Amino acid sequence: MLSQSNLEEIKKTIDEFFQKITFEVKIEFLPQKDLTLPINLKTEEPQILIGERGQTLAEIQHLLKAILKRKITEPFFIDLDINGYKKKKLEYLKELAHSVADEVALTKKEKNLPPMPAYERRIIHLELADRSDVTTESLGQGPERRVVVRPYF
Repeated sequence: MLSQSNLEEIKKTIDEFFQKITFEVKIEFLPQKDLTLPINLKTEEPQILIGERGQTLAEIQHLLKAILKRKITEPFFIDLDINGYKKKKLEYLKELAHSVADEVALTKKEKNLPPMPAYERRIIHLELADRSDVTTESLGQGPERRVVVRPYF
């Protein structure tokens, strides 16, 4: 758990960051989970901060973590979300995983999902890990890497 002084430093730094980039956001700090501090931003124009497929959001989170690492020696992680985007994305990916797995189990034909970042592919793999009728595998290179769902014989 982060100390109160380090929590205050994180809040101050994140607030200053968004003031400097002149982007109006309401910052909500959620209760800390182990070493992770969940932070939800609320804004009128979330698509600018989220970017295509969440790429800008991931980069902002990475940048903030790098800035904060210089100020705080205690181990911690931040989990930045904007208008609940990550939560909605997680629900969508779980639903996608199950619907594709059901289709593959029924048709006995493999199905390729669109290219995804590593953390999204991991969600698909974990969501289908307990199923005995399908198996998953990541194929491809770099940004073209995708999950393939196959029937399990």
